Amino acid sequence: MDTNPLNIQPVDDCAEAHDDTPAGFPDHAARPDLSDPGFYLNRELTWLSFNQRVLHEAEDSRNPLLERLKFLAIVGSNLDEFFMKRIGGLKRQVGAGVTSLTVDGRSPRQQIEECCQQVREQELRQRQILHQILDELRDHNIRLLDYTELDQEDMAWLRKHYQENIYPLLTPQTIDPAHPFPFISNLSLNLLARCRVPGDEDNSSLTRIKIPVGANVPRFIQLPERNHFVALEDIVNHNLDLLLPNMEIISSYMFHLTRNANTEHDEEEADDLLSMIESELRERRFAPIVRLQIQGDMDEISRGMLAAEFELNEAEDVFSAEGDMLAMRDLLQLCSIDIPALHDIPHHPVDHPMLQADRNIFHLIRELGPFLLQTPYESFATSVERFLKEASQDPKVRAIKITLYRTSSDSKVVDYLIRAARNGKQVAVVLELKARFDEAANIRWAARMEEAGIHVTYGVLGLKTHSKIILVVRNDYNGLKRYLHIGTGNYHAGTARLYSDLGILTNDEDTGRDATELFNYLTTGYTPDRFYSKLLLAPNVLKRSLLARIKRERKLHSPGNPGLIQFKMNALEDADITRALYEASQEGVRIDLIVRDTCRYRPGLPGISDTGRVISIVGRFLEHTRIYYFRNNGEEEYFIGSADAMKRNLESRVEVVTPIEKAELRAELREILDEQLNDYRNAWEMDFDGFYVQRQPRNAGEQAGSQQRLAESAVNRVKTRLRKHKKKHKQRKIGRNNLR
Repeated sequence: MDTNPLNIQPVDDCAEAHDDTPAGFPDHAARPDLSDPGFYLNRELTWLSFNQRVLHEAEDSRNPLLERLKFLAIVGSNLDEFFMKRIGGLKRQVGAGVTSLTVDGRSPRQQIEECCQQVREQELRQRQILHQILDELRDHNIRLLDYTELDQEDMAWLRKHYQENIYPLLTPQTIDPAHPFPFISNLSLNLLARCRVPGDEDNSSLTRIKIPVGANVPRFIQLPERNHFVALEDIVNHNLDLLLPNMEIISSYMFHLTRNANTEHDEEEADDLLSMIESELRERRFAPIVRLQIQGDMDEISRGMLAAEFELNEAEDVFSAEGDMLAMRDLLQLCSIDIPALHDIPHHPVDHPMLQADRNIFHLIRELGPFLLQTPYESFATSVERFLKEASQDPKVRAIKITLYRTSSDSKVVDYLIRAARNGKQVAVVLELKARFDEAANIRWAARMEEAGIHVTYGVLGLKTHSKIILVVRNDYNGLKRYLHIGTGNYHAGTARLYSDLGILTNDEDTGRDATELFNYLTTGYTPDRFYSKLLLAPNVLKRSLLARIKRERKLHSPGNPGLIQFKMNALEDADITRALYEASQEGVRIDLIVRDTCRYRPGLPGISDTGRVISIVGRFLEHTRIYYFRNNGEEEYFIGSADAMKRNLESRVEVVTPIEKAELRAELREILDEQLNDYRNAWEMDFDGFYVQRQPRNAGEQAGSQQRLAESAVNRVKTRLRKHKKKHKQRKIGRNNLR
């Protein structure tokens, strides 16, 4: 086999700025100590590096303007979540006195300091890019106006709109000895006004006004008959005379805060898991504040007062926006402006070519399957949702079992499960109540399904159920048969349009038996060490299996028979997996990693990871697929599933990874890996020092990224199927004519 089957150039060739061997690393003859922290990148910092790549998409002029604005909003949303989850977790460690170091040699305090420095730099660049985009949008008569830019007619219209639609929602709260500092909700946008009675220059008071941004009140108010907008907080600020009549406004500033989302309790001490989660949600509302964002021109007294009130370290926890917009996640509202030239060309998923709509889906799986599903290139509605829909009404279906981590109001998954229960089928749902930020929604789903008679359980104590699997038991002509969907993505119609994911529809008997064992474990919690013939399950099997396969690839490798390991995933954080990949690379095994965000592995280190490469794809769709590939001396192995190579996924979650054995499906997986490894439009490549360099197209043929090519490939599969169908129909017609 060719040692470089993907025709990829050596790592050092694409990193001219880092050609020299890094100081302190041993030469090729030495066997380095792989416990050295210098060989491992930091989880939080590499995630921030990913967010920087998303920010670059907002800057990249090759993207349409409103798509660039969308990426800018995503960066803001990502940072909000980063502080709630990651910085919040680190602060809890600091508060608990944790001083132990990560595998990369950093304490919780060091990580917070380094992360905050990077965030400040990202937010500064984010604001600069926002001004660039807004300037360019003006050329298309799309404007985000300051109140001072308005003429008298627009001011009058906005004042009337304010009085009728906004003013009744506002509740000014004075802060003085008689009025304690009010509660400030997470991610809320707030105005802090200092005012006084006219003529009384010795006394002033503070008033907090929550800006009522929500489902029924947009952040940006559109002026009549044109795409001109004014920020809601700007309107409130310039109409304070209505809210605070007969008062002199001395100053007014905006602030925005983020609370810690890490409020999990010990499950083993909980008598009622549902009540525990509900309690956590209540506590999260009042959780400690981990970040305060303020307008940059806020005076020192107000700034200090807020920091003290929120018990924040002013130097570390207060982020200044230099007078610019706060809460940029709300820019997503403007991205919906209907000007096609400023958006990506609309994407329409195709139906899977083998899932003919006029045939029973179980007959198709039995006769022609298994099928590999690729969303968003192929339709979620006509594959996964159809699988559940037909199961819910097929009289031969006896039972449906499913794991649910996240779903959405626009998904029909729950509707079909309820329909199945009402049609007399046994329906069991393993619902993960602890899916971060979806806990409240999942509690509502649980109540709705239980009311319909569905057997709802919450998984195994101490483990999150993150697997994506559906088991349908059907009474076929030859007895009970099992039909399965196993995937990499949630059963969520919204993300199925935005995330790249894989799934398989199969009736493989061994896999079906494994799935039965899995659901019995999930619904009882008994006997975790069950036998599984094909499925690789976390936390008991998957990590050992991956490590064993990496070791096997090392042993099978030789110059004439080179080893090859290729992983595609969201994150590579587990230190044991990273170390095993280093050991394989030291033996000469080629390591190709397609990792969306967090990655501890450093490619191109002399004598350690010379044969390694790390690629990150950032494009129109969020990469969410997990593929594990081993060359295995020519007996290739492909796996897909729900698990990233993260310690939490491999040791603290129930995950399902399944082999892909059919040659045609393996060819589709090979296409995905090859397209992404050879992407010169959406790919970034990591240097040995952990920095990413964006690849640039070298010719016209490389102008299209892997996501565009995979979308085109899905269309071509449909066209090929149609041509074959027409040819077959024509041959049948000729045959009938000959008989006549």
